[in-house]
Amino acid sequence: MDLFADIERENVERSRPLAERMRPRQLDEVIGQETVLGEGKLLRRMLLAGRLGSIILYGPPGTGKTTLARVIAQHSQSRFAELNAAGCGVKEVRAALDEARDHLRSGGERTLLFVDEIHHFNRSQQDILLPDVEKGTVTLIGATTLNPFFALNAPLVSRSQLFMLEPLDIEQIEQVLKRAIADKARGFGKLDLTVTDDAVHFLAVMCDGDARRALTALEIAVNSFPESKPIHVDKSVAEDSIQRKAIVHDPSGDEHYDLASALIKSMRGSDPDAAIYWLARMLEAGEDPRFIARRLIIFASEDIGQADPTSLLVAEAVGRAVDVIGLPECQLNLSQGVLHLATAPKSNSTTTAIAAARKDVREGRTVAVPKHLRDAHYAGAKEIGHGEGYQYPHNDPRGFVEQEYLSVSVRYYEPTEHGREKEVAERMERLRGEGESTQP
Repeated sequence: MDLFADIERENVERSRPLAERMRPRQLDEVIGQETVLGEGKLLRRMLLAGRLGSIILYGPPGTGKTTLARVIAQHSQSRFAELNAAGCGVKEVRAALDEARDHLRSGGERTLLFVDEIHHFNRSQQDILLPDVEKGTVTLIGATTLNPFFALNAPLVSRSQLFMLEPLDIEQIEQVLKRAIADKARGFGKLDLTVTDDAVHFLAVMCDGDARRALTALEIAVNSFPESKPIHVDKSVAEDSIQRKAIVHDPSGDEHYDLASALIKSMRGSDPDAAIYWLARMLEAGEDPRFIARRLIIFASEDIGQADPTSLLVAEAVGRAVDVIGLPECQLNLSQGVLHLATAPKSNSTTTAIAAARKDVREGRTVAVPKHLRDAHYAGAKEIGHGEGYQYPHNDPRGFVEQEYLSVSVRYYEPTEHGREKEVAERMERLRGEGESTQP
């Protein structure tokens, strides 16, 4: 009877997806996430001290949020209950909380309530959790792929420790795959199986840091062979076992702004290769090319300005080309624009000049327009002194006349030594010197 029960358990275990079977069961089995679980890190300290409070796990798919929740429940010897916020409502939440209270009253363990995709809960559903979280009836672990400061209620976030999980790197994914290949109890260790190193590396690269996706692809590759024959998984088999990776992109979320920020900062740092990569990421993710073009036009004045005035013309031309041509061809225009801006000399003097001037306008005393600069084209203007004493610069052979244009002494525009602006700085110093020499 026990033999049949063992066989049945083994069959049930084998029917589960490989990604589930290979989930770590102890803290030391977790691969990656050293920033969260490494020696001396807060979460490990909380677990070792037995002082686990409610936490929010934030990170992209496949980084082990569910796995980590189960490992924490195992380590803390808690009762584990799981909800998926995308498929349950208030009724299911209340039922889970009632069960947790009843279990605790009857002398059982405290419940660790894991809520996957917690950002799908609306405000009222999140609020239902608060009383039991505060009382300690349940230890809440919420998992989300969205920024919790935007996606979750502030009271819930304030009562939880936030831990950010990073995608696993290529070496860590390879370690996960090799563990599954060798494991005789949960993986493929009992099979007559060989997997080439380049196949493992290919899956580790293509899964984009998602361990679950890599394990699923490995399982597809292995199960596509007849059981009675030796299994040999090479790179060509691996290529046929994993879909082309989908670029994660939310046009209104973190990824949208993070990619735009990376593009801007790479161009500002004069790194054309990084800038082109981030442009490609945005295009592959389906970013609106008009958004990218607008950012280029802003960048041309904000970060280049007078160091290379043609940059604004190039960026504006890219914007027009995007409107006229559209994708896919306008990717060439965007690429040209990004390369031009990334390699152009940089100056933020345009930005600092207008910022300083507007600050003075807002906070300082309003400066009156000097009479000789006032409009003198309407009837009666000259009778009240408008335009009187104004000197027309073009009447001077130099095209420059030293006269008062602002009744206070201030310097907003400070040309840099970069690109064309170096020539501008030299010319302005020369003109100012000439003006000073003509003063009595």
